[in-house]
Amino acid sequence: MRLPPPLDTYFEAQTTADADRMAATFAPGGVVRDEGRLHRGPGAIRAWWLAAKRQYDHVAEPLELSHADGRVVVRARVSGAFEGSPVVLDFAFRLSGGRIAELEVR
Repeated sequence: MRLPPPLDTYFEAQTTADADRMAATFAPGGVVRDEGRLHRGPGAIRAWWLAAKRQYDHVAEPLELSHADGRVVVRARVSGAFEGSPVVLDFAFRLSGGRIAELEVR
């Protein structure tokens, strides 16, 4: 599966635990919606990601790619230190200017 470059970098950073590289994939006004919370801007997104890594020690492995409502949706197997692991989640990305403008994890 060929992911668009910022998504490829996003998921690769998951496996190498590179928070700076992951945050750099987001546009300056980029947002993440996850677990009922909104995180805006690369700094806040980096902090969200590091907190999730500490809490869940998770890795996301892309399984399939689709497009819906102007978004690139990556279905991924997420495994880590949480009850029910692994789970399959959808990562719905909106891209703009070669960067991630929005990510909703559902």
